[in-house]
Amino acid sequence: MVKFKKPYFIDTTLRDGEQAPGVVFSLDEKIKVCSLLDEAGIPELEIGTPAMGIKEAQEINIICRQGFKFKTLAWCRANKQDILLAAKSGTNGVHLSFPVSQILQQAMEKNEQWVMQQLQETFDFASSHFDYVTIGAQDASRANLSFLKEFIGLAKFLGSSRVRIADTVGILNPISCFKLIKSIHATYHGLPLEIHAHNDLGMATANTVAAYLAGAECLSVTVNGLGERAGNAALEEVAMALEMSEMIDCGLKTTLFSELSNYVSEISNRVLPESKPITGSLVLSHESGIHTQCLQKDRKTYQLIEASRLGKPEQDFIIGKHSGKSTVRYYLEKANLPVDENICALLTVKIKEEANQKKSFISEKEFYRIYWEIRKKDKCYGEKEYAGINHSR
Repeated sequence: MVKFKKPYFIDTTLRDGEQAPGVVFSLDEKIKVCSLLDEAGIPELEIGTPAMGIKEAQEINIICRQGFKFKTLAWCRANKQDILLAAKSGTNGVHLSFPVSQILQQAMEKNEQWVMQQLQETFDFASSHFDYVTIGAQDASRANLSFLKEFIGLAKFLGSSRVRIADTVGILNPISCFKLIKSIHATYHGLPLEIHAHNDLGMATANTVAAYLAGAECLSVTVNGLGERAGNAALEEVAMALEMSEMIDCGLKTTLFSELSNYVSEISNRVLPESKPITGSLVLSHESGIHTQCLQKDRKTYQLIEASRLGKPEQDFIIGKHSGKSTVRYYLEKANLPVDENICALLTVKIKEEANQKKSFISEKEFYRIYWEIRKKDKCYGEKEYAGINHSR
């Protein structure tokens, strides 16, 4: 049995997350995000890019002086000026990013020789200011593999604390990602590898899990997957995927995930989809009559995650087109109303009718309104009408 190292999370909500178009966090908002991430147990935060300007550098410095337990990291381009600004900002470490694919190198008017020379020069310079220096292989997923390994080899030789494998445009899939990380891990065993996955094809979470299983124990994530274009791998999704799908304890306080998710959604002005995995408002809700009948006996029948693990209460069943008599009985018992089979059957028909008309679900208030309307008219329903009602649920 393969024994995996404990996942090491690097949250970049304040750096890559804020790079999402139109997203701007205030200093107070950044501090609250940091506080929640710190309480959740995230060991490292990439908290910004000092080269963005004086205000950004000052805010990074203020965050660094808050006394949080996590390690702080500043993102830099591969030049000495960026490194000096990072050193003034007061972070524990610095991340140096290099273009390793030909398409990026050509766009930046660089080449492989420049990358290798600049890696040595800027690493030596950064090391004179920081004990903790990590190296980023930007667009590694589209780089020539032999050059990528040569680049990583030099980073290891120089003493890099970690190397980031960035799937900058989200082109990898879980199989290709696993193979890439496995190959690098086999070549440079012992070098901490980080996966930084983007979600352009909807596979960032899956790719991050695959990379971890292939040997990259350092996982770059953001809350809600916030980030450029389609975003990054989502902290809450990666952590719960590892814990529920692979039974790997991430050591995080998952009960804070809902609060974190909702807060970042609010301050980023990005509405959280109701069906977003893990923290969407309806992902632990159930409507189908077949499902609710089993769920009332055991939530595990049709629900993988207990709501309490995410800091949520278990949710009542949705009343709608697909509801059955088990849901009707549930709400009648909840209100201490008599569970009459005739009333249950009529209610089931009526809520389906209203749900079809609304093209949505029925609220609890509407359910009880329909119930009392039926009660008032109960004597008007004869045997002929009752016999025509579908009693299958």
